Amino acid sequence: MGKSRIYLLAALLLLGPTGTSFGALNVVVSLKPIHSLVAALMQGVAEPKLLLTDAQSPHSMTLRPSQMRMLTDADLIVWIGPALEPSLSQVLQSDRYRAALVSLIDVQDLHLLPIREHEAWQSHGHAHHQEHTQPDSASEAPIYDSHIWLSPENAVRMVRYLTRILTGLDQSHREQYMENSRALLARLQTLDDLIRVKLEPIKNIPYVVFHDAYQYFEAHYGLNTVGSVNIDPDRLSGPRHIHRLQETIRRTKARCLFSEPQFEPKMVHTLVEKLGLGSAELDPLGQQLAAGPDSYFILMKGLSDNLTGCLSREMNQ
Repeated sequence: MGKSRIYLLAALLLLGPTGTSFGALNVVVSLKPIHSLVAALMQGVAEPKLLLTDAQSPHSMTLRPSQMRMLTDADLIVWIGPALEPSLSQVLQSDRYRAALVSLIDVQDLHLLPIREHEAWQSHGHAHHQEHTQPDSASEAPIYDSHIWLSPENAVRMVRYLTRILTGLDQSHREQYMENSRALLARLQTLDDLIRVKLEPIKNIPYVVFHDAYQYFEAHYGLNTVGSVNIDPDRLSGPRHIHRLQETIRRTKARCLFSEPQFEPKMVHTLVEKLGLGSAELDPLGQQLAAGPDSYFILMKGLSDNLTGCLSREMNQ
């Protein structure tokens, strides 16, 4: 059992069946895609607070005093975990936060994929369904890829888990949470079906991404990503990797290179021009979207639309 689950059980016992004596739960969520799912679950009860701004990267952000107060005042803090959010991990080491902390990477029965090395791109690997533990500290090397929300299957599991947490902490709104959960799960299934149909014509066309954030999406829909410019978005790859990537692009006849709106690396533009690739953007965090219960759905649909747009265009040329 992960440490976050032990602390969460303690929180359930301490807060009791009514959650908080001051009314609805004060919930803080670190990332926009997860905030969207929590907001959908809490509709008609309260609005969760989004911790990170669009200008902040989960990989390397500094919290403002107002954000520290948000964490201090929260009844429940929902985040992915230390591998994706190392700076936040340092803050959350304090005992005053741990009793109300949900680390979604530790949710039971998630489909987890190991972090890929550049040399192992041709295989998506095998999802892990058993009891798993990601390192508790950001200083330890992570085992699994933390971009878990990009799998609709994982989104369903997280929604079910969060529903249990919310109803346990705030039983006075149990029926509302359960009704919202049923509606959200149905909406996720519809989204999954629509995206699968949308991607079917282009799923075998090879392409390259800016950094390795999308393997859950790729594995779920059977897409043909053949490489990334970087694995870590905050650290540029060396000449050796870029040379190998160019060879891979030529060998596989990759059609498009997808950048991200929060990064403007010169290497992306260089590769697009040099190799005659199509280009478009993918946004795994939804940083250009308004926060709220719809943003997860807009994010996922945006990924499928932009993939289909570029790859279909290049396929027909």
